[in-house]
Amino acid sequence: MEFLKIDIHTHILPKNIPKWKDKFGYGGFIQLEHHQPCCARMLRDDGKFFREIEENCWLPEARLQDCNHHHVHVQVLSTVPVMFSYWAKPLDGLEIARFLNDHIAEIVLKYPKRFIGLGTVPMQSPEFAIRELERCKAIGLKGVQIGSNVNQENLGEPKFFDFFAACEKLGMAVFIHPWEMMGEQHLQKYWLPWLVGMPAEMSRAICSLIFSGVLEKLPHLRIACAHGGGSFPSTIGRIDHGFHARPDLCAIDNPVAPKEYLKRIYYDSLVHEPLMLKFLLELVGAERIALGTDYPFPLGELQPGALIESLQTDLKTTERLLSGTALDWLNLEKSFYI
Repeated sequence: MEFLKIDIHTHILPKNIPKWKDKFGYGGFIQLEHHQPCCARMLRDDGKFFREIEENCWLPEARLQDCNHHHVHVQVLSTVPVMFSYWAKPLDGLEIARFLNDHIAEIVLKYPKRFIGLGTVPMQSPEFAIRELERCKAIGLKGVQIGSNVNQENLGEPKFFDFFAACEKLGMAVFIHPWEMMGEQHLQKYWLPWLVGMPAEMSRAICSLIFSGVLEKLPHLRIACAHGGGSFPSTIGRIDHGFHARPDLCAIDNPVAPKEYLKRIYYDSLVHEPLMLKFLLELVGAERIALGTDYPFPLGELQPGALIESLQTDLKTTERLLSGTALDWLNLEKSFYI
């Protein structure tokens, strides 16, 4: 039996990216160097290599070939997190976000049954972030992707509350992705920022939103977390125990225990280990887990849905994991995509 598959965690770039350094007068931005057919290098504008990508990172038709091969019916598109550019001047960040969001909206408009769009917003300016959030909704995007921190400020800081309140009011889904991992400068060897830092970043973001009271004050905010919530689910016992053991440190802004929010958050299925996915399923339920692969990058799940299918759950649960939870998080109807 073939189920509808919706992958909530995929990344895309425009094929051609403006030379922002020339326009804004300062550097640090990503450029693409198309050095051979169907391939490109992601470079900092000082020439420093970031990542090699192939045409499926910018060409929707190439993505659709992969989707058809793996029986993925719908991809949720979001930018590559390095494009967030939160460190840029706010007006420049807004211009970059608009450029990236228009690109995703164009793809969704061309293939409305195959792609769903998430925007990016300049979180360094909550005012501009709200403005672009509203525009994202107007151009047909169903939510936004944000980083796990904003220039090392936690998401629970009061300055960001109005942004999250606007997401709730507008019914826009939020996808939190780790980036600029804490302690990254000390983790360069062995790819540790991606192997160790990313899971920790997700727990950092979730705990900040819980302890600050953002999730308590905004009960209808629909947040999904990349990489299965990182280390948060596996360390919830420690986090909850710490909350009760030291309320003078943990409960100063929100008196509700962290465990109460486990099922208030959505998680993608990208945990790589069947036992971990089984644990997450028992911890939060199928209603909170959605297929996510980190396509098209090699640290993702290379056979979309294989990890979910390996659990051999009942048909109702499998369907829920492969598409039902994604539709709930995005507030969309299944009938449009079948």
